Amino acid sequence: MNRELRRLSLVVLLMFIALFVASSTIQVGFADQLNADSRNTRAVNDAYNVQRGSIIVGGKPIVQSTPTSDRFKWQRTYSEGPLYSAVTGYLAVNGSATGIEGAMNQQLSGTSNADFFTRVKNVITGKHPQGNSVELTIDPVAQRAAYEALGNKQGAVVVEEPSTGKILALVSTPSFDPNQLAVHDNATYLANYNRLKDAEGDPLVNKAITDLNPPGSTFKPVVSSAAFETGKFTPNSELPNPSGLQLPGSSLVIHNDTGAACQGDNGGNVSILNAQVWSCNIPFAQLGAKLGSSTIKSQAEAFGFNHEFSIPMPVSVSKYPGYDDQAELMQSAFGQQSDLATALQICMDSAGIANDGVVMQPNLVQSVITPDLDRQQEFQKQEFGRATSAQTAQTVTQMMVKGVDQGTGTNAKISGVSVAGKTGTAQNGDNQPYTLWFTGFAPADDPKFAVAVVVEDGGGLGQSGSGNSVAAPIARQVLEAVLNK
Repeated sequence: MNRELRRLSLVVLLMFIALFVASSTIQVGFADQLNADSRNTRAVNDAYNVQRGSIIVGGKPIVQSTPTSDRFKWQRTYSEGPLYSAVTGYLAVNGSATGIEGAMNQQLSGTSNADFFTRVKNVITGKHPQGNSVELTIDPVAQRAAYEALGNKQGAVVVEEPSTGKILALVSTPSFDPNQLAVHDNATYLANYNRLKDAEGDPLVNKAITDLNPPGSTFKPVVSSAAFETGKFTPNSELPNPSGLQLPGSSLVIHNDTGAACQGDNGGNVSILNAQVWSCNIPFAQLGAKLGSSTIKSQAEAFGFNHEFSIPMPVSVSKYPGYDDQAELMQSAFGQQSDLATALQICMDSAGIANDGVVMQPNLVQSVITPDLDRQQEFQKQEFGRATSAQTAQTVTQMMVKGVDQGTGTNAKISGVSVAGKTGTAQNGDNQPYTLWFTGFAPADDPKFAVAVVVEDGGGLGQSGSGNSVAAPIARQVLEAVLNK
């Protein structure tokens, strides 16, 4: 009889252990997954019973929860909503969330795995549940300067700290007011959402990290880096300098922006230095043919192309696919064909060059702060990888400085400050408006800020605008603001 009791006791014990392990696994191991599931309506309702944490910029909350008298108990409010909408996103009454609201939902609502024991403690003590606050890396001076500089243009600005990867500004225009999408009435939310979804310029699309555009000539520093890394080329290496070039196996004839041979001609040749300073397509097409697709692709990937990034919002993958066709390869060497990039990626290119060839992982979150003011999570800089040698980075920097001082980027000049930069005027097909770019960093001799500006839809100028006339002045205004603060 005692033996039977022992067996029964052992079976009961094993069943209890199995139940404990299963329930613990679900509650802890799968908590984030279950809370994020859109079918989990209970999680949506529970989210409004929690005082959601604030989103903080520059030591001040830009998003917070305030008490209401309706059944949802808490209203999400966005101070200066349009200024920060590309960063914060919004939390809707149906539980959908974008931007940091979505990417850091578990932390803000206090439902992450790291908050499990805090939730248990709150249940035992009867304490009112609160989420964690999320402090961002955004610099309010840089953010406002970028927002005001873009004005009513359709585009984006990204500012990054080269040595750490901290994102100091992330702006997309046209913008929107998240307060209009945080209302507690579902019919009002849907009406506002549909109006914004159909609005001109796609205000709900984050053009800094979602839109992919041909990078145009902002890709040339990547190709120059690839050339110098082979050890076979220097800035003084020369390439043929015709005024037009028919691509092999194609009827297409390419030209430089001026329609003439590249400035700095030396007996029918031009140096890589002058080709980049004056942003000439023909020499870079020929350089691309000499380097080959795999060399350029490897260099592009070392800067971040073809890789997924999370900041922690997901970022569209910038693409350099590689090319078997020689004509396509030559066009890709000046940022056309199927080359595509986000504004963040182009900023990372410049930041990597500014950081002696080391590309840092980009990030928006400085820390996660509990209601007890403990720092649950703290930003740690992390290298993505070395894109170039320090020597190559310095060489390309000098070329970019000359491009601003006397080349195609003169509208980015700042009195008393050395600015490194590169313009881009990318084509989008016959009769389609250009995409206008500027990217660079300052001070060039001690880089503190890297910037990328993209203006879509030609800046309203069709095919008559250029990177220097439209995007470079925006970059200058942003850099001046952060350098003078």
